Amino acid sequence: MERKKSDDFDQDENQAQNKVLVEAAFRNTPVPPWTKQITVRAMATSFILSIVFNFIVCKLNLTTGVIPSLNVAAGLLGFAVLKAYTTVLTKVGLLKQPFTRQENCVIQTCVVASSGIAFSSGTASYILGMSGTIAAQGDEGNTPINVKNPHIGWMIGFLFTVSFLGLFSIMPLRKIMITKYKLTYPSGTATAYLINSFHTPKGAKLAKKQVGVLFKSFCFSFVWAFFQWFYTAADGCGFASFPTFGLQAYAQKFYFDFSSTYIGVGMICPYMVNISLLVGSILSWGIMWPLIEKHKGSWYSADLLASSLHGIQGYRVFIAIAMMLGDGLYHVAYMLFVTFHNLCCTPKTKEEMKLESSSPPSVNPASTEAGVEVLSENYDEERRVEYFLKDAISHWVAVGGYVALAIISIITVPNIFHQLKWYHIFAAYMVAPVLAFCNSYGAGLTDWSLASNYGKFAIIIFSAWVGPEGGVVAGLAACGVMMSIVATASDLMQDFKTGYLTLSSPRSMFFSQVLGTAMGCVMSPLVFWIFYKAYPLGDPNGSYPAPFALMYRGMALLGVEGVGSLPKNCVKLAVSFFVAAIVINLITELLKRYETKYRLYRFIPSPMCMAIPFYLGSYFAIDMCLGSLILFLWQRKNKQKADDFAPAVASGLICGDSLWGIPAAILSLVNVKPPICMKFLSASANEKVEKLLSGH
Repeated sequence: MERKKSDDFDQDENQAQNKVLVEAAFRNTPVPPWTKQITVRAMATSFILSIVFNFIVCKLNLTTGVIPSLNVAAGLLGFAVLKAYTTVLTKVGLLKQPFTRQENCVIQTCVVASSGIAFSSGTASYILGMSGTIAAQGDEGNTPINVKNPHIGWMIGFLFTVSFLGLFSIMPLRKIMITKYKLTYPSGTATAYLINSFHTPKGAKLAKKQVGVLFKSFCFSFVWAFFQWFYTAADGCGFASFPTFGLQAYAQKFYFDFSSTYIGVGMICPYMVNISLLVGSILSWGIMWPLIEKHKGSWYSADLLASSLHGIQGYRVFIAIAMMLGDGLYHVAYMLFVTFHNLCCTPKTKEEMKLESSSPPSVNPASTEAGVEVLSENYDEERRVEYFLKDAISHWVAVGGYVALAIISIITVPNIFHQLKWYHIFAAYMVAPVLAFCNSYGAGLTDWSLASNYGKFAIIIFSAWVGPEGGVVAGLAACGVMMSIVATASDLMQDFKTGYLTLSSPRSMFFSQVLGTAMGCVMSPLVFWIFYKAYPLGDPNGSYPAPFALMYRGMALLGVEGVGSLPKNCVKLAVSFFVAAIVINLITELLKRYETKYRLYRFIPSPMCMAIPFYLGSYFAIDMCLGSLILFLWQRKNKQKADDFAPAVASGLICGDSLWGIPAAILSLVNVKPPICMKFLSASANEKVEKLLSGH
């Protein structure tokens, strides 16, 4: 992927003179020192919002594992809470420090760091995959040495041990990534422009309306989830089990489950993501699994339980794994190629050379003398670079921090997971900084973090290295080590980009990321523990199937035992889908480069997204496609309003439905059950029930 040449956007001097200068709106606003950007009120707000977002991410992880970007919601809610607080203090004359965009950026960084740990902590994937509940779904690997049940103590200790290394591994490269290579980091850039807009008079007015819409959407979603609860007295009851398209379609997981969470997620995710999920569910549950089930008794034993990995469940899990690994391998290889190609072969553009030789922010002297202030055409970049380089963090601090934390981790992790030895952790930490750089660079170009893909490869490598005696737990734990480093490094660089565009100090970004990570290391296990104690997690037919727990354990079993234990023809099908995933990605990339007239690549589904419903079914894909349809119709009617308010509506739907999980879990823990079971039966089944109840 080549960077745009300066001629593409800087064709003549007139365009340069007329470009919008974002920082011009803030040139008379003093930038507070980094110590005043991280305030007590900002940390208190971050703490409250972190609890909310940890519940949201945990619920999404335990249901489908599809998690949209929550940066916009975090920035908007942070602005709303602190703006309301400072407005009250202003009216009573007690405000000592105004609310700045830098403080807003600190809140957003802290909240996203905390909720990011909820993902990379793996409570719904590799940690739950170690449990006896998931191990019992397969015959292999269900031995004491390959099982470790979750516990609040070791989970918090493990996360504190491994979650901070990624921050130190990438910190010395911030100047190169942000100012030299000028990587885009789309999510970080979008968040920065959102925060900048909030702190202008027009943007503040729009933000106030967005908060009002978000609150209404939140209330509707929360009340709707509360209403649905009354009808869920037993498994298979309630609106979530409504056979929308008939009982036969329901048996193949095709139904609408009335989830406002996934309608909201569908409004945020790109159209093609949602369509890919639907295509994958039709291909698997509509075509493949019914055809494979016809060979029951021939391809696999007819006496097996439905959850056995030797039966139909094995095809669902391992074909999905193969497709995910094929997609992941392609993107990792592609990112490595792009990274090294750009580092070695791409010359500097004229704009970059001009910026490197530029002086500090200036105004045009001639125009100043005439009484008119005309800013330099590079004023934005010059001012941002000045503040970005102002509060430098020593490279020795980064290197020393990484080495010290690595030593602590090498000593501690083998005491938590006896299946791993010190040299396994040492090997992981020797490779991790390179992978962290590649992932951060790739995220800067495309906004894709491939942390989970690096984690999957770690599972297979380390489980094969350790072998049958403990290899399953070792591979899953190694996945946690690798994912934590790679994910937090990418998140930090996104935050540096946001800070760069809002004149937030790199020190305030780094320390808010550290504080958010620490919050996540405590909150994520605590929130997971509430769900773990209140509900049967990992049940394929339950409310919280945690699909990636079984998939990650399946990868570890592949590493330990190879492919010999899979059902008949499963390996052939898995290899076919592995290759298909790579081919689909290659076709997409070729169309991007060589077919620009109709841009057909936009209509090719994503293999990774197609693979998710292979195990889960299509019910959530239908919800998400409905969200896309709502957004599409809204944009057709009034595009500006849809662009302004759709993220707020979607965030409210997600927050309301997800936060109902807190009182629902508490009610479950104290044995308060819903009073009604709403269930749907076929006419023949209903007739049998009527006869049974009447005593005939």
